Amino acid sequence: MPFQSPEKDRYDVVIVGGAIMGSAAAWFLSDSDSFDGSVLVVDRDMSFAQTATAHSTSCIRQQFSTDLNVRISQFGADFVKNMRSYMGGDARVPELTIRSFGYMYLADTEAFAEDLRERHAVQVAAGAATRLMSREEIAEAYPFYALDDIVLGSINTVDEGYYDSMAVFEWMRRQARDRGVSYLENEVMDISVVDNRVASVTLATGEVIACGHVVNASGPRAARTAAMAGVALPVEPRKRYSWIFTAETPLDRDLPLTIDPSGLHVRENGGGTYQAGGHFGADDAVDFDDFAMDHALWENEAWPLLATRIPQFEAVKLTHSWAGHYEMNTVDYNAIIGPHPEIGNLLFLNGFSGHGLQQAPAMGRGIAEWLSFGAYRSLDLSAFHFDRLQNDTARVELAVI
Repeated sequence: MPFQSPEKDRYDVVIVGGAIMGSAAAWFLSDSDSFDGSVLVVDRDMSFAQTATAHSTSCIRQQFSTDLNVRISQFGADFVKNMRSYMGGDARVPELTIRSFGYMYLADTEAFAEDLRERHAVQVAAGAATRLMSREEIAEAYPFYALDDIVLGSINTVDEGYYDSMAVFEWMRRQARDRGVSYLENEVMDISVVDNRVASVTLATGEVIACGHVVNASGPRAARTAAMAGVALPVEPRKRYSWIFTAETPLDRDLPLTIDPSGLHVRENGGGTYQAGGHFGADDAVDFDDFAMDHALWENEAWPLLATRIPQFEAVKLTHSWAGHYEMNTVDYNAIIGPHPEIGNLLFLNGFSGHGLQQAPAMGRGIAEWLSFGAYRSLDLSAFHFDRLQNDTARVELAVI
């Protein structure tokens, strides 16, 4: 399908990338009584088939090591559960729930257990319902695990688990368009900066679009977009593998999203199916278009680990598999949001390192507030501004899956 041409030659806000982050920013702008500008969302593929959004695990958690990330996901959970209300009571909008089977972190060393204890304190202080569980408590609640090597577990079964992330994405995009946001299938090839201000973007079809602000929401391609404005952004595409399988003998209760000490994770998928994911070996940057599946990983790596941790998974049937990308912030694994310190009308919405989809409501709201008021009105996200990458104030998020 050929690229489209824009209807106008100037927009107040141009958002580069229309997947969940770009659409969240667009939707919150369209929902703001204090913003009445024009918004253009540009994406090279409006099917979004190869986005991080489409390849997500579709889960939400509050088990992070930093207070701000906990609070970001708490708003995300509230938005999911009350999406129809947030969207003006539109009867077309589905009423969503969170299937709160929780995330189960398993620690196999005392050092890792101490990390879980420290994270637990942060989470509880922020209002999360995280519980620490001894090996005996885990065995009683979830008798299907093999736990000989486990020292401690951490789980939260309140607003932590699976939700229909694609419904959130679809309705953010649909309502934004209904309210006048323009979506354009095209590609931004250049960003012109004049006197420390973005003046325009150039499309693949040659049109030059003047703009008041540019929001970089281009996912794993974020560094390439930033480089068009002369900015080095520490975000790389990192490959992650996913497998869907059925078990000959299904578990008799919900399987939390279990983070094994090996790094593999597995969760309940519903209907007698389960989803596992992870990566193995060196975690190097990959090409933006590299979605090749390494089919040997299932037999050689993933399945043996699954069967060791959950012996009932010794007899399983693989039904689907795919590879997707994280947009990895290589400095501290946290979001990079807000304005560039010198190019003030260039805003970032990048680097979510695998937990972006669940953070999209808070991040979209934050960008909309910044564009409307020049400040955050709800949750202060300034700790994730670009300048912390330059002045050694970055605080690493330890709970990255």
